[in-house]
Amino acid sequence: MAVAKGRIGNNIKALRTAAGLSQEALALRVGATRQTINAIEQEKYAPSLELAFRIAREFGVGFEEVFQFSLD
Repeated sequence: MAVAKGRIGNNIKALRTAAGLSQEALALRVGATRQTINAIEQEKYAPSLELAFRIAREFGVGFEEVFQFSLD
């Protein structure tokens, strides 16, 4: 039985822009690199669960307001 692949979408760029943060500033606040934040925003990389929660906490919103999961 094949398992359907999923996709993790996010609203990081919109939240980051609304907060007036650069990718570099967000990265420093959550303990990541700018390249990692860029890759997550472009949905080329799914963050670890820990990093995902740190990002949500940084914006002061719930996890589901930042990340969405859908089956392809």
